[in-house]
Amino acid sequence: MSAALDRTLSALADPHRRQVVELLRQQPRPAGELARAVGMSPPALSRHLKTLRACGLVEEQPGPFDARVRVYSLRPEPMVHLLRWLEETERMWSEQLLAFKKHLEAE
Repeated sequence: MSAALDRTLSALADPHRRQVVELLRQQPRPAGELARAVGMSPPALSRHLKTLRACGLVEEQPGPFDARVRVYSLRPEPMVHLLRWLEETERMWSEQLLAFKKHLEAE
């Protein structure tokens, strides 16, 4: 498993960060809106956003009307790598289970 995938899985292990990802799937959102939606203080959410940025799941842009406002959006690349890993893992388990089934049927 690559270090990038490890960081993605680690970031998604936290339920608050998963909730942020779910909200950002719908549309980009300002940090304050995310904090309210998740039910966290802005400083607490800021730490979660920092983790999501560090692993590349989200990116931030200045707001269109106020440069002090940060608008967050999802980046697809980490999810593509995660999906690829899940597909490979599923393929490996399917092959293992099929081989086990054949073994049992042969006896």
